[in-house]
Amino acid sequence: MPPDSDHNDARREPYPGDRAAAASDATAVARNSAPDSAPDSAPDAPGPAAAGFDSALGTFLRNHRERLTPADVGLPPGRRRRTPGLRREEVAQLSGLSATWVTWLEQGRPVAMSARALDGLAQALRLSRAERAYLFALAGKAEPRAATDPSVPAPLLASVEAIAGPAYLLDRQWTALAWNAAAAELFVGWLDAGSEDRNLLRAMFLSPRLQALVEDWPHRAARLVAEFRVHSLPHAGDAPTRALIEGLQDASPAFREAWASQDVEERQGGRRGFHDRARGIVYFDQLTFIPPAAPGTMLVMLLPAREPGD
Repeated sequence: MPPDSDHNDARREPYPGDRAAAASDATAVARNSAPDSAPDSAPDAPGPAAAGFDSALGTFLRNHRERLTPADVGLPPGRRRRTPGLRREEVAQLSGLSATWVTWLEQGRPVAMSARALDGLAQALRLSRAERAYLFALAGKAEPRAATDPSVPAPLLASVEAIAGPAYLLDRQWTALAWNAAAAELFVGWLDAGSEDRNLLRAMFLSPRLQALVEDWPHRAARLVAEFRVHSLPHAGDAPTRALIEGLQDASPAFREAWASQDVEERQGGRRGFHDRARGIVYFDQLTFIPPAAPGTMLVMLLPAREPGD
């Protein structure tokens, strides 16, 4: 599909990453202006939201603080300690936060934390990868380190080849990281040897060969955009994601219309039809998995569609 030369910037749908980044920076400014000493009065009773969500976060932070010693983080032992682990003031020093904020977080107060502040806490508490992910999940924030880590375990890449039917692994921007021979044979205009762009969204909207392959292309393409809107939201501030969205809005009127619709869909399985050159129309049942070892990626498998009653 040729690029549209009559568009202008006013027609481009803004990406949520612009607002998310501004909100994160504003939270960081507020964090840095917090008082440096613990509050003198007792904390307010947590509200309904804090009773479950924030108390779990506070318990998690307190438990991990108490597991560490000054030697674990390169600090001198200091004066005699009456409680186990690090002091809150030491966690504040290591994380770049004020002691007041560390205290409030552990007490379960509904304190708004930026991803940058959470990252500082994770580093101060020497959290593992799984513990970091849990911390950010408790706080309802996307993990910045996960968003920029491109590493994918070699066994995961190799597993794609071992799948009998068409299978492929997508990164955060839905560019194929790996695919098997069956997928290359099926997806002409995207994964075949003659295609140069391995991004699924760009191929779906800019490759006439892939458009001809997909049954009911207008519906499938619009749904793909709705699914990507949900999947990409945690990584809205990533430069590659923003460049992908902006480039497609410039190049494809169909994508621009689908993106502006604000439709959202979960990435679900189901029947998929393709106009195969050799076999005619063929149907598959699609299964999508999120590999825990590579956050943000998706493993997609196409199994031969079962007939009703099979």
